Amino acid sequence: MGELKQHQPSMTIDEQVENLKSNGLIVEDEDYAKKILNDISYFRLIKAYSLNLKAKNGKYGDKVTFEQIVELYLFNANFRQIIFPQIEKIEINVRCRIANYFAEKYGVLGYLEADNFVNPEYHQTFLEDIEEEIRRNAKAPFVKNFHENYEGGNLPIYALVEVFSFGTLSKFYKNMKNPDKKAVAKSFGVGYTYFESWLESISYVRNICAHYGRLYNAKLSKTPILYKEYSQSGIGNNRIFGVLLCIKHLLKSDSHWKLFVQDVESLFDKYEQVDIKTMGFTENWKVLLEG
Repeated sequence: MGELKQHQPSMTIDEQVENLKSNGLIVEDEDYAKKILNDISYFRLIKAYSLNLKAKNGKYGDKVTFEQIVELYLFNANFRQIIFPQIEKIEINVRCRIANYFAEKYGVLGYLEADNFVNPEYHQTFLEDIEEEIRRNAKAPFVKNFHENYEGGNLPIYALVEVFSFGTLSKFYKNMKNPDKKAVAKSFGVGYTYFESWLESISYVRNICAHYGRLYNAKLSKTPILYKEYSQSGIGNNRIFGVLLCIKHLLKSDSHWKLFVQDVESLFDKYEQVDIKTMGFTENWKVLLEG
C-alpha cells in the first residue's frame, strides 16, 4: 500500500473559482459561479460532473465552461425527479401484491415463521430489521392501533409492508420460497429470477433519487439481469438505461409510461450538453422504451 494522501485544506468560494480557472475551466461570469458554489457544494457539483471533461493531467478540455457543468447537474436533478414517480408506482404495486399473496397463503402473521422462508438466518435478520423500522414508525396511528388494540401487538403483513423500506421489501421477496416468488412475479408478467434482480436494482436507483445522487454518467453497483434481446444487442446493465428497460416491463400496463418517455426526450432536447451514451442510452432508445 502506497503512502496515504493528505487532506487538502478548505477553500473559500473565491478560491474555488480561482482553482477552477487555473485548471482550465472557462468561467464567464464569476458572480454567477460564486452564487452557484454557495448553494451547491464544490464536491457535489464539480467533482461529480467534471467526469469525462478533464484530461489525465487534471486540466479541463478546450472550451469546457462552468455553465456546462451546471447544465449537467440540472439535467441530473430533473432526470431524477421524473424517474422517482415511476419507481414509486412499482414500489406501491409490489408492496400490495406481496402482502396479498403472502397473507392468503400463510396468514396475516405468517411472516413471523421462519419455515415460510428459504433461509432461517436471513429471516432472523429480517425480523430485526422490521423491529427497527416499526420502532421508527411507532407514532404512526396505524402502528399504535395494532400495538395497543390487537393481541400480541404485531402488525399484519398488509400493514407491515407499509413501513418497509424498498430495500427491506426487496430482501423479503429474495427470501421467499421459489413457488411464492414465481406467483408474485407472474402477476407482473416476469420470470422470478429477473424480477428478483430488478427489484434489487430499482431499489438501489430509488435510493440514489431519494438522496439527490447522480445518475448521469454513473455506473450502478446493483445491476439487473436484462432480457437477452437487450444484452445481446450491446445494452449494458450497469447504467440507468438498462434499469429503465426493466421498469418499462413492470409498468407496461401504465397509460402514463409514454408520457414519461416524452419527458425524457424533452430533457435531452433542453440540456444539449448531455451525452446520453454515458447513461447507456442507444440511438434507438425511444423505440426500445416505448415498445
